[in-house]
Amino acid sequence: MKEVAAVAGVSLSTVSRVVNGDDVRADLAKRVHDAVQELGYRRDQTASTLRRADRTSGSIGLVIDDVGNPFFSVIQRGVEEVARERGVIVFVGSSDEDAEREHELADAFGARGVDGLIMVPAGTDQSYLQRERRAGVGIVFVDRPPRRIDADAVLSDNAAGARMAVEHLIAAGHQRIAFLGDRPDIFTAIERRRGYDEALAAAGLAVDERLVREAVRSSAAGYEAVRRLLEAADPPTALFTSQNLITIGAVRALVDLGRHGATALVGFDDVALSDAVKPGLTVVAQDPAAVGRAAAERLFARLDGDLSPAQEIVVPVRLIQRGSGEIAPA
Repeated sequence: MKEVAAVAGVSLSTVSRVVNGDDVRADLAKRVHDAVQELGYRRDQTASTLRRADRTSGSIGLVIDDVGNPFFSVIQRGVEEVARERGVIVFVGSSDEDAEREHELADAFGARGVDGLIMVPAGTDQSYLQRERRAGVGIVFVDRPPRRIDADAVLSDNAAGARMAVEHLIAAGHQRIAFLGDRPDIFTAIERRRGYDEALAAAGLAVDERLVREAVRSSAAGYEAVRRLLEAADPPTALFTSQNLITIGAVRALVDLGRHGATALVGFDDVALSDAVKPGLTVVAQDPAAVGRAAAERLFARLDGDLSPAQEIVVPVRLIQRGSGEIAPA
């Protein structure tokens, strides 16, 4: 900064005011910016944080399941949109559904002085975050509620969306509807299974556990699960795939088995190119961008001093009919 001041011909305090965004006479500001460009100066954010009385870093941490999953990458984008408006940078890490990795990422972000954390909880106990909260770190959970800590959470309406999907298949005439779900200890998987069970019960249909596949963790696993279901002696006439990666695997299996267009399918989560296949994929669409924005807005409200009781914000879902969910049973 001293070198910038010397090249610009201004005082050190003027340089400081310019780089911190304070009001400075236009001609002086231009001289400082020109000197910054000439010298390649970059503000040391860490040093600036140490000098500030409030010790805020202008950064937040985001812990998600998998940055490669389109659902979570759109949540990230929603968080970044809100953070950018406030000049805040977002650090992101993937827990890979591992509780230990979740803890490591929270510790790493906390050690770097982030002002807040937005987290998709992977483990069954988030009470360890009380230490960060006592240090003034804002904490909001997304996609799933936390356990053993009282904190804000932004969720999709999982059970209602699953009921909507299964009711739609029942209305098309189906009674043998398979369920393909994620790990049965994950909140979203539990809620979507609950919606499946409730829709069948409301229609007077018993759950046939032979048509239920859980702990389906990838598109490859979804492919194999659908293949086995359809090659069974009494296959389902319809599929409810309760996660986007499972849906992708299911579509590939239907195509390979010559059943796409013959077996009905409704997926939870929209997927890329879902309108490119024929028939197109009927889905229950979440709004991950809205989920991310709501989580970020809630976090910044906390950082701005909101001391109200913890809130659970539920974002609605909607059914998009494209053809695959409207196929009648043979």
